[in-house]
Amino acid sequence: MTIQEYLQSLQGKRVAVIGVGVSNTPLIRLLRGADIDVTVCDKKDKAALGTLADELEAEGCRLHLGEDYLEGLDQDVVFRTPGLHPRYLEVARRRGSQITSEMEVFFAVCPCPIIGITGSDGKTTTTTIIAGLLRTAGKTVHLGGNIGHPLLAETETIQPEDVAVVELSSFQLMTMKESPATAVLTNLAPNHLDIHTDMEEYVEAKAAILSHQEPDNRAVCNWDNEITRELSHRTSGNVKYFTMTDNLDIDGCFLRNDAIWYRSQGAEREILPISDILIPGRHNVENYMAAICAVEGLVSDEIIREFARTFGGVEHRIELVRRRHGVRWYNDSIASSPSRTIAGLLSFSQPVILIAGGKDKGVSYEPLGPVINDHVKLLILCGATAEAIRKAVTEAANYQGLNILEVEDYPSAVALADSKAVDGDVVMLSPASTSFDRFRNFEERGHVFKDLVMALPE
Repeated sequence: MTIQEYLQSLQGKRVAVIGVGVSNTPLIRLLRGADIDVTVCDKKDKAALGTLADELEAEGCRLHLGEDYLEGLDQDVVFRTPGLHPRYLEVARRRGSQITSEMEVFFAVCPCPIIGITGSDGKTTTTTIIAGLLRTAGKTVHLGGNIGHPLLAETETIQPEDVAVVELSSFQLMTMKESPATAVLTNLAPNHLDIHTDMEEYVEAKAAILSHQEPDNRAVCNWDNEITRELSHRTSGNVKYFTMTDNLDIDGCFLRNDAIWYRSQGAEREILPISDILIPGRHNVENYMAAICAVEGLVSDEIIREFARTFGGVEHRIELVRRRHGVRWYNDSIASSPSRTIAGLLSFSQPVILIAGGKDKGVSYEPLGPVINDHVKLLILCGATAEAIRKAVTEAANYQGLNILEVEDYPSAVALADSKAVDGDVVMLSPASTSFDRFRNFEERGHVFKDLVMALPE
C-alpha cells in the first residue's frame, strides 16, 4: 500500500489525532492536505498551544482541548500519540474506532527496507551509528521515529533502494502489527514502570519488534542480556547475537583481544579494535556490536573503522561539555534510569563527581548503590529521588562513608561540583531518574546543565 492509497482509504471518514507533538503535527497537516476530517485532541488548552491552535483551526481542524480531551472519542480512526498508553483509548476502541499511530501507518506504507532499533539503553546511539554507517557507505537514509523525527509525511520522497532507520520506544511498539526487516534489541531492564502496568507488559511491548518478522528478516539481540536472549526465540527471522565474551559459538559479534570480531557460519574476522572507538564506555562497544550486526553485508569493515574513529557521540549521552582547569564536564542527561547511570559510571577509569536525582519512574535504585560506592568520589543529589539514591548507596554492602551532599537546584549542584573538583577530575550529570520533576524532558535538563557549565568563569 502506498501513502496515497492509505490517504484515499480515509476519504469520508472522521479521524482524531491525539496529541499535538513532534510526531503528530506533520501527521495532522498530511491528513488535512488530503482533505480528511480531523479532530485534534490535546490535554493542553488553547492558550497553552498558542498560535499553533489558531493555525490548526485555520487549516480546518476541529480542536478538542483540555483535561477531558479523551472524552467522547468516536471517530472512525484514532491516531494515538506515542506516550499515551492504549488503555486510555479502550472506550473508543469498544465504540468501533480503529486505534493506530503515525509509526504503524509508516510501517504499512514505507517503500524501502526498515531497520528498527529498541531497548532500554543505547537505542539512540545505536540508531545514530547505524544511520551514519549506511550514509558513509553511500546509502540514502531516512532517520526517524523515537529519535525525534516523524517520517510518515515524508514517505513520498522515499525510494525503494533507500533505507529507513527508526528508533522505536515501548509505547510505539505496544500496538504494532508489523516488524522491521532488521530488528535490533539492544538490552532490556526495568524502565518506564511508572506508565507500563508492570515489567511483563514492558517486555511484551518490546517483543513486538521481533514478533511479526518473516523468515528472510534479520534480528539482532544481546546475548549477554537474559531477557533479550529469551526474546530472540520470538522471531521467525535470522538471529545475529552480540556478546562481550569470546566463548560462545554464535553468529554475530563477539569480543576477542580487545577487538570486535564477526562470526557467520563458522567463518570469523576481526572488524574493529575497540581502541578505534572514539566515544567512551563499555556500553558503546556493545552499541557498535549491535550496529555492525545490523549493517553486515551493507557496509564494509573499513568504513566501520573510519566511522568509529571520528564519531563523537550523540548529545546528552556522556557528551563532553567542557574542559576547564583540568576538569572534564560530561552531560549524560539521557540517563533517566539506574542502568543508564551505571553504564555511564563504568565508562571512566577514575572515580567521578556525580550529579544525580530527578523524578521517580517506578524502578529500584538498589543496583545503583554498589556501583556508586565503587566509582564515585563525591555524590551530589538534587530532586525527588535524592533520598532513594542515598538509601541505595548507604545500605549497599560496600558503603564506606562516601561523601553525599544534597542541593536544591542545578545551579547549586554545578557550583558545588566546581568548588570540589580538582585537576584530573571528571564531573558528570547522570541523574538515574526522569526529568519531569523540573524539566519538560531530558533534553531541556541537559541544555540547562550545559549552559551552567559553560557559564563558569575561565
